[in-house]
Amino acid sequence: MRVRFTKRARDDLVAILNYLDEKSPQGARNVKRAIRKTIELIGTLPDCGRRSGILDIRVLPAARYPYLVYWNVEAGEACIVHIRHAARRPWRGD
Repeated sequence: MRVRFTKRARDDLVAILNYLDEKSPQGARNVKRAIRKTIELIGTLPDCGRRSGILDIRVLPAARYPYLVYWNVEAGEACIVHIRHAARRPWRGD
């Protein structure tokens, strides 16, 4: 299945990687790889993960890292809507 990103999700990913790159370039590469693999899984199995409680949005952690990828399926494609650190307050779809 085709996967696309909202502007918000792209901005989330850039902010996460920029922050991590300042702290640890290797850590940033590892997180990027984990998020990429999570998104590939979503493209292969769009019904994986769990329901987030927000309409039709699902959520899946990025491997062993504390980042959550939120998406829904619309018009035959998986749409990544948000990526955030799991320690932040729960996302309510705003």
